[in-house]
Amino acid sequence: DVKPHRGGIVCDISDPQAVAKAMRGIGRLDVLVNNAGILSNNKSEATTPEEWRRVLAANLDGAFYLSRAVIPGMKQRRWGRIVNTCSLAAKTGGLTAGTAYSTSKGALTSLTFSLARELAAFGVTVNGISPAYVRTPMVTRQLTAAQRKAVLAQIPVGRFCEPEEFAHVVRFLVHPDDRRSLADARALGASIAMASSHAIVCTPARSEASVVI
Repeated sequence: DVKPHRGGIVCDISDPQAVAKAMRGIGRLDVLVNNAGILSNNKSEATTPEEWRRVLAANLDGAFYLSRAVIPGMKQRRWGRIVNTCSLAAKTGGLTAGTAYSTSKGALTSLTFSLARELAAFGVTVNGISPAYVRTPMVTRQLTAAQRKAVLAQIPVGRFCEPEEFAHVVRFLVHPDDRRSLADARALGASIAMASSHAIVCTPARSEASVVI
């Protein structure tokens, strides 16, 4: 079902028909941030087929369906910004995250690469942000106190990334003056080693230079 919501529209992003209906109600969209996601802490043997499908449907399928819906208009206008919320778990296998979550974020990173290459010639940039741990309910409510303590011990500044810091990176990537698309996520481990809790590597379309946030 598609439902009006204060400030937006609510729909099941894992349902392609619901996404298509929601997008028809929105109309023109120049910036898409795929930030919806759910966490699973279960490792492979404890992950049921139902949980596997549910996590991938929310974390991967939804981003694909929404991106697919906005791409034609962005290509026609020759301008658009897509930002995917990936995860450090895609590189580490998940410090606390489970198999389904880590896999879904790895696939989302690959989707980001694919769309970035596909859309670059149309003036549409596609980037991925791979944070480690942002202080959201996914961290404050779904991780145990012991897990949070263990994670914080690995972050030199001794704190989680704040949502406002994450939003600042999104704002940077969707700015009209920014024309970069994701090049590689290999430096995202800096979110732990370098203490910032989030990082991006992005490369201008015709340059080998990289920018790390």
